[in-house]
Amino acid sequence: MKFLGPAWLLAAAAEAAFTWQNVKIGGGGGFVPGIVFHPTTKGIAYARTDIGGLYRLNPDDDSWTAVTDVITDNENWHNYGIDALALDPQDENMVYAAVGMYTNDWDPKPGSIIRSSDKGDTWKATALPFKVGGNMPGRGMGERLAVDPANSQILYFGARSGNGLWKSTDGGVTFDKVDSFSAVGSFVPDPNDDTGYNSDEQGLAFVTFDSTSGTTDGATQRIFVGTADNTTDSVYVSEDAGSTWNPVKDQPGTYFPHKCVLQPEEKALYLTYSDGTGPYDGTLGAVFRYDLAAGTWKDITPVSGEDLNFGFGGVGVDMQKPGTIVVASLNSWWPDAQLFRSTDSGATWSPIWAWANYPDMNLYYGLTATKAPWIKTGFLDTDTKDLGWMIETLVIDPLDSDHWLYATGLTVFGGHDLTKWDSEHNITIQSLADGIEEFSVQEVASVPEGSELLAAVGDDSGFTFKDAASLQTSPQTPWMNPIWTTSSSVDYAGASVKNVVRIGNTAGTQQVAISSDGGESWDVHAGADDSMNGGTVAYSADGETVLWSTSTSGVQRSEHQSTFSSVASVPSGAVIASDKKNSTVFYAGSAANFFVSTDAGSSFSKSSLDGATAIRDIAAHPAKEGDVWVSTDAGVFHSTDHGSSFTEVSSALKNTYQIALGVGSGDTWNVYAFGTGSEGAKLYGSADNGASWSDIQGSQGFGTIDGCRLAGSGNEAGQVYVGTNGRGVLYASGTIE
Repeated sequence: MKFLGPAWLLAAAAEAAFTWQNVKIGGGGGFVPGIVFHPTTKGIAYARTDIGGLYRLNPDDDSWTAVTDVITDNENWHNYGIDALALDPQDENMVYAAVGMYTNDWDPKPGSIIRSSDKGDTWKATALPFKVGGNMPGRGMGERLAVDPANSQILYFGARSGNGLWKSTDGGVTFDKVDSFSAVGSFVPDPNDDTGYNSDEQGLAFVTFDSTSGTTDGATQRIFVGTADNTTDSVYVSEDAGSTWNPVKDQPGTYFPHKCVLQPEEKALYLTYSDGTGPYDGTLGAVFRYDLAAGTWKDITPVSGEDLNFGFGGVGVDMQKPGTIVVASLNSWWPDAQLFRSTDSGATWSPIWAWANYPDMNLYYGLTATKAPWIKTGFLDTDTKDLGWMIETLVIDPLDSDHWLYATGLTVFGGHDLTKWDSEHNITIQSLADGIEEFSVQEVASVPEGSELLAAVGDDSGFTFKDAASLQTSPQTPWMNPIWTTSSSVDYAGASVKNVVRIGNTAGTQQVAISSDGGESWDVHAGADDSMNGGTVAYSADGETVLWSTSTSGVQRSEHQSTFSSVASVPSGAVIASDKKNSTVFYAGSAANFFVSTDAGSSFSKSSLDGATAIRDIAAHPAKEGDVWVSTDAGVFHSTDHGSSFTEVSSALKNTYQIALGVGSGDTWNVYAFGTGSEGAKLYGSADNGASWSDIQGSQGFGTIDGCRLAGSGNEAGQVYVGTNGRGVLYASGTIE
C-alpha cells in the first residue's frame, strides 16, 4: 500500500505588517521528549517538543531557534506535536519529523512526515493515512523515525494505533506499509478510558540501523525495531535490509524498551527499559547491552534491590570513547533523579549523587540556571528534584565527549565538561534551553501605566514583565508565595493599576492571590477557601471586588477580601470582565446573553446580542468607562453605553474568539481579534474601531486561534501580545493599515 499525501511547501511568506518574536521567559518551560545530534557534522542538533514544535541548536551560544512556526497556522495547529525526529547522516541539511498532536478525536486530522533540505527553514510534507501522537502517552520513546545511514532515500517510521511499520524509498516523499513486519505495539495503558487518550495502542517505540552490518542492494542490512510491549517480544531485527523480521533471540521481556542506541566501534546496542511507557511513570526498569557480533544480551542495570525504584529513559553513548555511556532514571520522584556513568560498557557505574549521612547527599555536580533565573528561584530552591523528571532523552555530542544534553519536564540541562565526571567526579550542569519557549499560556494582560505584561501559564505558575525593556530578559522569579502549577487567569484594577489578581487551578488549596505592586509579589486572598479553583477572574477598577468565574462552583464574588459568595444571576462558566474605570460595573456573557452589573457584581441584568449564539470574550476599554467590546460566533460587537446597546462593527470579520484593545498611534486605541476574515482564520487588527481589519499575523503560526490568548499593550503604541498553547508568548508591533 503506497501512500502519497498532498505535498506542500511552506516557507516564509511576504513580510507581514508585523514581525513576531518571543517574549523571553526562557528555560524551556515544558517537556522535551527527544534531542538528536547529527552524527558527522559538528554543531547540528534538534530538539522536539510535545506541544511546541521543533527547535534547532545554535552551537555558538547554546541557544535554540524554533523552526516549525511557519507550518502551525490555525488549520495545521497539530504540527506543534512532534512524535519523532530524524537526521540524514549523509546530508547535514536534511531533517525529518513526524507531526501530529493526538491519535484520538481531540485531533481531527491525520499526521504527516515533514522534511526540510535547509535545516528547517522551509518544509515539505507528506500526509499519512493515520494520526500521529506528539502529545500522547509514550511520546518519549524513540526515535520512531530513522534514515538509513547507507542510503538517504530510505526511511522507516514506526506508527501508533496498530498501524505498524512504514517505509519510504524516495526520501520521504511517499511511504509504503511494511507488511512483513507484523508487530504493532499493542500495549494500552487504560482500556477503559473513553476519551481514547490512554486506550489507544501505543505502537512502535524506535527504529535503529546497524551501520556495521554492511549493505544489501545499497541498503543497511541489519535494522532493529522496538515495540510498546511487555508481555511478548518487544525488539525485532531484520538481517536482510527489511525484507523479513524476527524477534531478537533471548531478549528481556519484562519491561518496555524506550531507547536503543548503537555504538559502532563496540558493535553493541545500549537499550533502556521501564515498566511504564512514560513519560510520567516508571517504578522499575533495566539497562541492557546487546553484543551484535555474539548475539548476546547482558543486563548492565546500574542498581538493584531497594535502590531500584525507577525505570530508565535517556541513554547517551559516547562515540569518541567506546564503552562510555550515561543513563538516566525516567522518573525518580524522591529525592531526585539519578544519572549513572560507565566507562567500561556498563560493568561498573558511577552515580551523579550519593547519600552521605542521611538526609545529606554528596552531589558530584554543580547546577546553575543563569540563562533562566526563575528556574532556580521557583524550582531548584524549593524542590528536591533538582536534576529533573521525565528524562526520556539524554545525548552526548558524537563529536565532542564533553558536550551533552538531557531534557526534563521543565527544561533542557547539559554542559561542556562531561569527562570531568571521570577525572574529578564533579561536573557543571546548566539549563541550556535558551530560545525554547514551550509554555502553555492561559492568559495575558498589559496594564496601562503599570506592568507591561502579565502572563499566566500552565505548569510554571506565571510571570511579570514590568516594562517593555524587560521583555527580552528572563525573569528572576515566577509568580510565587503562592506558587501554583498553573495560573489560569490574571486581571488588573483599571483605576488602581498596581493591584493585580490571579487564579490557580490546583484543587485543595486557596487559589486566589493578590498583588499590590503590579505582580512583583503576592499574597493569598483572605476570602478564598480550598473548595474552588480554575476559571477566569475580573478585578474591579478600584481593586476592591473580585469576580471569579470558577471551574468548580459557578460565578463567585468577594469584596474587601471577604469570603466568596455565589452570584446566582450569571450562569456557570460565563466569560467575565470588569469596567476599567467604573468600580461598580462588571460584564458577563454566556451563550447569546450579555449581562451587566452596576452594583459591583452582586447582581446582573440580562440582554441578548442579535445574531450571535456564543459570546466568547469581552474586553473593556482600558481608558473609557462604559466602552465594551464583545467577541462572538457572529463577529465583533461594540457598546459605548455599558452594554445597554450594541453595534456589530463590521461584516468583514466573523467567528471571532479573543479580543483586546491596545494603544495605537496618537491618542487612538487599536482593536485586535482572532477570527475569520479576508486572509482566513488569523489574528486581525483594526485602527478605526473595527470598521476595517488587517491581517497582522502574516506567516507566523500561533496554532489554533480558539486556543490563543490576546492582549494589546497598554503602554507601547501598536504592540500586541499573543499567548499560545505551547510556544509561549509572542509579540510584535507595527502600524495597522
